[in-house]
Amino acid sequence: MLSESGLFYMNFLSSRSKRHILRTVTLLIADIVIINLAQFLALFIRHELSMTLLRKSGYLESVIRFAPIVTAAALILFAVCGLYTNVWSSVGLRDVLRIGAANAFLALGQYFAMALMELSIPRSFPVLFWLFLTAMMILERMALISARHIRSRIRQSGKRKRTMLIGGGEAGLIILQEFINSKDSKNKVVCIIDDNKDKWKLRLDGVPVVGGRESIAEAAKKYEVEEIVFTIPSCIGSERREIISRCQNTGLPLKILPGLAQIANGDVTVSRLRKVEIEDLLGRDSVKVNMEEIGANIKGKTVLVTGGGGSIGSELCRQVAAREPGKLVIFDIYENNAYAIQQELLRKYGDALPLEVRIGSVRDAKRVDMLFEEFKPDIVYHAAAHKHVPLMEESPCEAIKNNVFGTYHVASAADRYGTDTFVMISTDKAVNPTNIMGASKRVCEMIVQTFAKKSVHTRFVAVRFGNVLGSNGSVIPLFRKQIEEGGPVTVTHKDIIRYFMTIPEAVSLVMQAGVYAKGGEIFVLDMGDPVRIDDLARNMIRLSGMEPDVDIKIVYTGLRPGEKLYEELLMSEEGMGTTANDLIFIGHPAEFSEDQLRLSLEALGMLCETNDQEGIIDAVTSLVTTYHPSRN
Repeated sequence: MLSESGLFYMNFLSSRSKRHILRTVTLLIADIVIINLAQFLALFIRHELSMTLLRKSGYLESVIRFAPIVTAAALILFAVCGLYTNVWSSVGLRDVLRIGAANAFLALGQYFAMALMELSIPRSFPVLFWLFLTAMMILERMALISARHIRSRIRQSGKRKRTMLIGGGEAGLIILQEFINSKDSKNKVVCIIDDNKDKWKLRLDGVPVVGGRESIAEAAKKYEVEEIVFTIPSCIGSERREIISRCQNTGLPLKILPGLAQIANGDVTVSRLRKVEIEDLLGRDSVKVNMEEIGANIKGKTVLVTGGGGSIGSELCRQVAAREPGKLVIFDIYENNAYAIQQELLRKYGDALPLEVRIGSVRDAKRVDMLFEEFKPDIVYHAAAHKHVPLMEESPCEAIKNNVFGTYHVASAADRYGTDTFVMISTDKAVNPTNIMGASKRVCEMIVQTFAKKSVHTRFVAVRFGNVLGSNGSVIPLFRKQIEEGGPVTVTHKDIIRYFMTIPEAVSLVMQAGVYAKGGEIFVLDMGDPVRIDDLARNMIRLSGMEPDVDIKIVYTGLRPGEKLYEELLMSEEGMGTTANDLIFIGHPAEFSEDQLRLSLEALGMLCETNDQEGIIDAVTSLVTTYHPSRN
């Protein structure tokens, strides 16, 4: 695989190919002239600056005869050594050594080749040729760089935003050169921040590296910075949050370079700079999963995704489709969602993806049975569920029908039809639940654990995680809409906290769980530090260019039915086992009576038929001993 630096160089070439081609052609022509001039000067010096002695020696004729060969060989050698693909922003020691080494190899190669061809050449020629060629190539490149700087300074004589770059690495250098060379650039970089102390007090393209992240506020004042650009795409998690927070504290506009995935697609350009989003501040250290294991687990298999049109389900479909399944089956009650993900996958994969879409509800046992009879899936990702806490508090019967009995129907069919792996999507709200949605999910986990104990061929597991960024109905889209409408932004409680992760991370965990599954596990992700929702709201307002409680009011509305101040990922009586991934753990849930579960399910079925909401709450409370309904 290409290194990160290799990706940066590839994109540097692709994003500005015309300018690069022109620069390369200029260097090629100049090098051709220099190679032949250096040969002449080597002989001319050798013969005491006398053309008469040079002509009499016969050496000039030999060199002229060999000149086409050595010129062609030199250009190929220089290209191999990266003298035409390197980003020439300055000529440093490393560049000088590379030029010198290439020229030494060329000079010695020419000397021995001419000797083999019986072309006369003085013994001092390789040394003199090497000296002249190296000196002239270094001067040539310095002259080109200087000319570019002069042109840039002339172009920048107009009014431009005084800009601070965060990051003096490969990406920062590319963006810096974009600002310098692009005629459409509206930025003048006046200082660079980099945590590498070796770069401090140095200059990149004439711009000083003034210190590390601690210097951001001071440098912003000293250099009268008007805009900050964050150019470290590999910086993620808590470190990214800290640096962006320091930038925000200056009160200056902040833009950010796309992530590594976009850079790999060739998007390292000024036009790709964007405003900082809240996801950048919430970004946590990436969950690393073994994609080879996941791919091998899915390739050639029939994979069923229930709730395949939802936030988690649709991402599951995307990631499964990318791993060459034998067949992908999407099952969802909402035909618009199912249609949307179907069309997206068809546009991307066409006939290469064996794709089937079926409409139906997991609440319908006969429909689920028909689905399994038709496709006999090897792997089932069960994502179909009701998830909105306040809505389910008002309709507990629906939570039980969809979440509990839906899970039971799908798990039962998986067991009957010989499914290899069944993975259920659970939630942190299943831990010490205070709402019926969380309690219903805990019952789902109990169902999965029960099937895991009795099943002969199916591995049943659950995956538990917190909130996902940008999912349907989540807090971030709500805050964004409220800010767009001018406020107020509604926060339920000043101290409420939640864990967050991205949808792709959640899905990668689900898929990794399918690989690790032995049966009966509840996989739990180390989700890092929780986020105060009040801080989240304030940061989103600031990112919109406004001040909380001044431009946009924040109103505290009180906890909604079933909500609690914080969510947990494990019950107190659960321990945690490790897996091959140090961010994925296995919970060992408290014991429960399978007989009681069976009797409770029978009772819940009858209570749902009569829509006895109070009876449902009582039955679930009796079954899930950690459930403490907020209405009681």
